[in-house]
Amino acid sequence: MFQRALASPLESGNSFFLLGPRGTGKTTWLRRHFPRSPFINLLQSEFYIPLLANPGRLRTMIPPGHSDWVVIDEVQRVPELLNEVHDLIESQGMRFVLTGSSARSLRRKGVNLLGGRARTFHMFPLTAGELGVDFDLAESLRFGQLPARFSDPDPHRYLQSYVETYMREEVAQEGLTRTIGNFSRFLETASFSQGQTLNISNVAREANVSRPVAENYFSILEDLLIAVTLPVFSRHAKRKLVSQRKFFFFDTGVFRVIRPAGPLDSEAEIDGPALETLVLQELRAVNEYRELGYDIHFWRTSGGLEVDFVLYGQRGLVAIEVKRSRNPGLKETRALREFRKDYPEAQCYLFYGGDARLYLGHGITALPIADALQELGGILAG
Repeated sequence: MFQRALASPLESGNSFFLLGPRGTGKTTWLRRHFPRSPFINLLQSEFYIPLLANPGRLRTMIPPGHSDWVVIDEVQRVPELLNEVHDLIESQGMRFVLTGSSARSLRRKGVNLLGGRARTFHMFPLTAGELGVDFDLAESLRFGQLPARFSDPDPHRYLQSYVETYMREEVAQEGLTRTIGNFSRFLETASFSQGQTLNISNVAREANVSRPVAENYFSILEDLLIAVTLPVFSRHAKRKLVSQRKFFFFDTGVFRVIRPAGPLDSEAEIDGPALETLVLQELRAVNEYRELGYDIHFWRTSGGLEVDFVLYGQRGLVAIEVKRSRNPGLKETRALREFRKDYPEAQCYLFYGGDARLYLGHGITALPIADALQELGGILAG
């Protein structure tokens, strides 16, 4: 079992939401930290069916006299429970841990019902820091970092099953799309946009769906927490920038399973986006777990210059470019150099495929990718 870096929810002592895609380890973390608390798992029919019929039955599932922590796992399956939770917090001083793998139902039906009395935290796939000596860059690029894939003898098959489960249980059963075949075809088409600025019209045409349907499908991916889009960094912009957002599935292994590959696909077409995805999932996790407060963007000019990730917040401005090259030259650092002309206060890093830390001038530090991921907390904390 890996030691997770998520600790902040326990420090406040108040009720909280813990959101994250399925398989990121939420339930395992809860079992470890709340071993004696009532545990209501809404994936199990013994809890789901009676509470769906009558949310008020929640009170009968909590032992008499209990006034401390109660865990409700996958609360988005019965969002009406939040009315009962709110009342129990107010009237009996109970504290709740509420997990979810979908933000859509919660946002539409009830997160705000708790009146700000519960903070929201997120859980991500394992990080390089959490993996420690078990971190293997090549393996992470192939299979991602969902916890269960490390113990599964066939990680590729596990990931295939993972995607199929999401399709069946989260998409089909929740009625988020009427035609699962269209959505499945859309998923494959969307995977070709991984790490790219998003052209929804092109995706809609390739997937043979209308543009409004494609927009809704992208919204579903984000609501299910299995995809994220990054906005362009445009503060005090001195150049003309693109307006489209940049698209990513949340985990490298999930992306590679969804992305069809054939003999005409070059290695760079898949490995490049996979590498960017791995860096992004690490950035998101470290930023959240350490409460660094950065907003994550990318930077791309209309002329095609692009910096993969720009982090902006009270701690400062950090620009990161990711390259597979083992010998970075002027070509690999051009975008960072141009970015730093516009933002001379930025800390600029090149994560690259070599073995040594390099200082490339123009305020740019080059770090081997594996080392950079292990040191990411220190880099972002300044």
